[in-house]
Amino acid sequence: MGEALFALIAFMLLFFWWDSSRKAADRARELGRNACHAAGVQWLDESVQHVKSKWARSDQGWLVLERTYRFEYSHDGAERHEGRLVLRDGRLTGFVGPTREVTSLH
Repeated sequence: MGEALFALIAFMLLFFWWDSSRKAADRARELGRNACHAAGVQWLDESVQHVKSKWARSDQGWLVLERTYRFEYSHDGAERHEGRLVLRDGRLTGFVGPTREVTSLH
């Protein structure tokens, strides 16, 4: 009985870990795609790659996972540039990537 309960708890923990990882990757994909669209650049490979995870404190002081993802984009279709975004508890807390160029009116 105890072994079955332990296996059930372990399975549930693994499922919740997998599910939260999948949701975070989906959110990172959405944010990367939207950033590239807003900046008017090509989002290459239409994917993000998980770079690292670490424990961090939320704004409320809780211990949460902070996940870093990378993606690639191009201004002209020839050169590849790397962008990064950081999600803490599903919220964007850091971003390095494409921005819309501001043109002078002169």
